[in-house]
Amino acid sequence: MSLDLNLRVSPRTVQQATVDKLRMAIFSGLFQPGSRLVESQLCAQLGVSRPSLREALRSLQAERLIEMVPNRGPSVPALSWEEAKAIYEVRELLEVEAAGRCAATIPPAQLHELRKALAAFEEAASRQDSMAQVTTAADFYSIILANCGNPVLEEVHRGLLARISFFRGRSMALQGRAHGSFLEMQAIYDAIAAGDEKAARKASRKHVLKARAAAKKFMDGMA
Repeated sequence: MSLDLNLRVSPRTVQQATVDKLRMAIFSGLFQPGSRLVESQLCAQLGVSRPSLREALRSLQAERLIEMVPNRGPSVPALSWEEAKAIYEVRELLEVEAAGRCAATIPPAQLHELRKALAAFEEAASRQDSMAQVTTAADFYSIILANCGNPVLEEVHRGLLARISFFRGRSMALQGRAHGSFLEMQAIYDAIAAGDEKAARKASRKHVLKARAAAKKFMDGMA
């Protein structure tokens, strides 16, 4: 397996760094859906022991980013469009509501942080940095969820974050999608900054539907 990503981690943060490195490798498409993860190769690439790797794999299994296949070992699941569609349907329900609520409740300091997160995503998109696009988009939405005034809504969304990011990484791989996503996120930010709950919901729904269409196009191309 040829890897462009530097997976080596420092001993001080072995456990979490191993999980983070593998998660980002999956999000960015370095490990493709359906591909087997060979433990001996991963140990060498990451520079970690087999027990540390297996603990990390268990964490990723709990996030449903990998699956343990009998007589085959860990692999990246080949998710169907039906599974992806279900994720986008729930994402629409959660994010549209969160954006509307956030427009009514976000304090000025957090609005400033939201603007910074948007700028970070714009920079990642301009560099065509696939991993940074995934992480900065997640940061943008985490601020919206944290300021929507409903901690349960935020908690439910967090439980889906890994799978949302998985599909986000794939949809962002399409030509022009990152720039389109930035414009959609800009509209969400502008509505929230204006305190316009209706516009924030409308912009958020448009963004999720566009992302869903991009993910469908990507998955159709992989079929």
